[in-house]
Amino acid sequence: MTSTLVKETGRPGPSPAAGPAPVRRTRRRGPAVALLFVLPALLLLGALVVYPVLFSIGRSFFDASGTRFVGGENYAEMFRDPATLTAVRNTAIWVVVAPTLLTGLGLILAVLVEKVRWATAFKLLLFMPMAVSFLAAGIIFRLAYDEDPDKGVLNAAVVSVHDAFKGTSSYPTARARDGQGLTKAADGSYRTSTGVSPGDTVALGLVGVQPNDLPGAAEPAYAAAGRKAASGELRGVVYLDFTPGGGGKQGEVDRRESGLPEMKVEVVRDGRTVATTTTASDGSFRFGGLDAGSYAVRLPASNFAPPYEGVSWLGPTLVTPAIIGAYLWIWTGFAMVLIGAGLSTLPRDALEAARMDGANEWQIFRRITVPLLAPVLTVVFVTLVINVMKVFDLVYIIAPGPVQEDATVLATQMWLVSFGGGNNQGLGSALGVLLLLLVVPAMVFNVRRFRRSQR
Repeated sequence: MTSTLVKETGRPGPSPAAGPAPVRRTRRRGPAVALLFVLPALLLLGALVVYPVLFSIGRSFFDASGTRFVGGENYAEMFRDPATLTAVRNTAIWVVVAPTLLTGLGLILAVLVEKVRWATAFKLLLFMPMAVSFLAAGIIFRLAYDEDPDKGVLNAAVVSVHDAFKGTSSYPTARARDGQGLTKAADGSYRTSTGVSPGDTVALGLVGVQPNDLPGAAEPAYAAAGRKAASGELRGVVYLDFTPGGGGKQGEVDRRESGLPEMKVEVVRDGRTVATTTTASDGSFRFGGLDAGSYAVRLPASNFAPPYEGVSWLGPTLVTPAIIGAYLWIWTGFAMVLIGAGLSTLPRDALEAARMDGANEWQIFRRITVPLLAPVLTVVFVTLVINVMKVFDLVYIIAPGPVQEDATVLATQMWLVSFGGGNNQGLGSALGVLLLLLVVPAMVFNVRRFRRSQR
């Protein structure tokens, strides 16, 4: 047959044994072609991930200059340094609090959004902070947490609520002149230097109040100072011992000097408060029904208390919770969207069957929704754990310099030790290795869950 084919065509026909040869060559070229396509990604991965990790591990065994091998001294130093121990403590707080709150908030919002008519718009509003960079978010919350109520919106709200229920002093800057009949006590109150008796009239002059800061109801105190006390009655006036435009005499009530209204006044005898009253619009006050004897008139310290300034959000005590609050604002939408996607895949027949069996919404949520969403909740929680271990921007931007050490976490401490003034890349590399060792188990757990879900 072959010879016949050669005669007819002039060339030999294919041998039966030569058929599979092109297939073998294609199979041999397959891995090489795949490696050629993957090579750029492998080079980038090696340059940006593998090499820095290996270099950091090696650098962590050398001193700050990088010239002397110190073994595990940097790792030992980490746990002797109080700042590093604070960073480890704060990182533990972040890992426990932030992912738990975010997962819980995301779950609650995802369930509630299903019952909202404008669910898409609501999800968009909650997810919008994810579009804001951590730098911009840090600046926003640094301003929001400002202790000055005129700048910080949170303290402005706190001060408004406080003043609405408790009130505030109208004369925080008021004080008495030396030698003008008033003596300042250790608690900040003022009292008459000499004793007074029923039938006396006293004039208590204060300074330190700007005329423009006087209450709108304030009236001149001259007429009140001229009234005589009746028998068994103690009268007086509290006034601003300052004449606008100059003139007048210290210690005497001038015609143009204003009374100080709403000033609390007490009569004290033998260390005990006998009576209390409040000055009128012209600063006058009176006490009747007093027994004969010597008394002292006192202006309590509450009259001169400084105004309530709100909460020190960025103080050493609250700085970490405050930064976590900013983190929640950014990432709540992320958790809600992921959990909402898992919620949309739940079998509705199971939920309807539970309702038909008489289960209320709380029972359905606790006994059906949460167990079915457990895989999604776990993925969200672990993802957030990995994320909070690496948090840097918010802590560095929001925490003021004096409390930076109180708010520091491992990522910020690593930067501060290496480049922020410490200039010890050996210790900084050791902190980086520690952070890597903490992140890797969570990453491995997440990868395994993804593989199991794909199977």
